[in-house]
Amino acid sequence: MKFSERVYRETSLIPRGRVATYSHIARRAGSPGASRVVGNALNKNPNPGRVPCHRVVRSDRRPGGFASGTREKINLLKKEGVLLDNGKIPERFFL
Repeated sequence: MKFSERVYRETSLIPRGRVATYSHIARRAGSPGASRVVGNALNKNPNPGRVPCHRVVRSDRRPGGFASGTREKINLLKKEGVLLDNGKIPERFFL
């Protein structure tokens, strides 16, 4: 299985209302140092309805990038009940 497919599989396991970091997904996909590669794979997500890439955030708890823009990522997270505090996601929302 290609790394990007493993990234999509792991990302699809993040439940609604929760988030995981790029580094968490990299570890779960079998390449602990590949956080940036995770971001690149998610930027090319072929199935955003099945692979909720908006639930993957930076290790510093900021939302990070999103193909449709960071504002859209924040809006999608808010719709799921993930609220930011001073631009960061509180620990209680992390896996």
